Amino acid sequence: MSIQNTSESVVSREQGDINGSDLRKDYVSELDGDTLKWITEDTDVFLHQALSTPVMNVLTKTDGEYLYDLQGRRYLDLHGNGVHNAGFSNAHVINAVIRQLQEKLAFTPRRYTNIPAIQLAKKLVDISPEGLSRVLFCPGGSEAIEMAVMLAKQVTGRWKTISYWDSYHGNGFQSSSIGGEEHFATGNGPMVPGAFHIEFPNYYRNPWGWQDEEAIDEQYIRQLELIIQRNPDIAALVAEPISATPVVPSRYYWERVRAICNQHDIVLIFDEIIEGLGRTGKWFACEHYVTPDILVLGKSLGGGLLPFAGIVARESYNVLQHRSIGHYTHEKNPLCATAGLAAIQFIEKEGLVENAAAVGAYLKEQLTMLKARFPVIGHIAGKGLHLGIDLVSNPLTKERAIAYAEWAMYECLKRGVAFKIIEGNILTIRPALTISQSQCDELVNVLAEVFSIRTDIT
Repeated sequence: MSIQNTSESVVSREQGDINGSDLRKDYVSELDGDTLKWITEDTDVFLHQALSTPVMNVLTKTDGEYLYDLQGRRYLDLHGNGVHNAGFSNAHVINAVIRQLQEKLAFTPRRYTNIPAIQLAKKLVDISPEGLSRVLFCPGGSEAIEMAVMLAKQVTGRWKTISYWDSYHGNGFQSSSIGGEEHFATGNGPMVPGAFHIEFPNYYRNPWGWQDEEAIDEQYIRQLELIIQRNPDIAALVAEPISATPVVPSRYYWERVRAICNQHDIVLIFDEIIEGLGRTGKWFACEHYVTPDILVLGKSLGGGLLPFAGIVARESYNVLQHRSIGHYTHEKNPLCATAGLAAIQFIEKEGLVENAAAVGAYLKEQLTMLKARFPVIGHIAGKGLHLGIDLVSNPLTKERAIAYAEWAMYECLKRGVAFKIIEGNILTIRPALTISQSQCDELVNVLAEVFSIRTDIT
């Protein structure tokens, strides 16, 4: 049997930090004996994966905006895997789930429905952009992408897709094929055919070195038009309206893409598994731009407690009574639906969409001020509480400061701030939407302290 090389040198940093690096080993070695014992047991029982096992620590509690470990240390969490829009262990969500369990309706077999699932579906239609009115649920985001793309293929009678390089849409064969990261495809043999990719509009890192956003947009749009010109059988274009990085396209870009999709009867699918449910300062990131034909949701849809995802689509797409594109055991799980509805109600009641907009704008302003002090910060991007800090080893060439970023991550962890690195050098800032201005100040102060320690960025 041939075993592939699994050394650190071949592990992609596209989706996260390297869990076998020397810095990771140094960080773990400083944890106490009880923690190391559990990490060893975890390592011994789970299949090893580049982004999850071996692990970096053992948690005892996730609460509000914070993580807590076995040593009693608290971390302001800026990642949360995107499930914590309403905050970790939200009491309103927990109490709703407890009531649902006490009512002894934790599962509904196929062919039946339940009130929580109907209520959540109706609520999603209420808060979604006008024109999106048909809902389908499933266990996770990968499956939701599968459903959205299958729906587009069935509705159009076509089978090809266009999506973006460096995007992540899940780990199913179709979602991995649509995703634009080599890490999730190599070694799996032939992927789903007909999955074309183009570059996501990036103004800070555009390959032409231009400043004019509209001119940059036209070059990216040209890629889209060339593929459509040569492939008239495109069923769908799949994208995050704002990337996970995050990279924020112009309104002009998405308006042009929407018009092109309309012209060629291509289904526009927006993956808002990360950006949806308030993160960007609106209920959905697409509200900054245009309305898609299908909206894909997940992560925080489970209220931070349970895995749940789904799609919201146009009424005109309700034409598959002869097919099943979401034949999942937990399609209408009442417990998951209860958690999702309670989370949305909490976000609404506490004004967390507005908080994301206001506190996010404040945090971005503070980070921009930090950028003026530290040349290692090349660029600040994002909307609401979906922000990214692009670290560079040379502000002129914009060379990615990969080693510095990993070092900074562990230094911040030692000071009680936890975040994820994406693309090797971008510190992603995605806290719970309950975060306060004072907690943002805490974050900025820790970053300033860390960047002050090591000013040599070359």
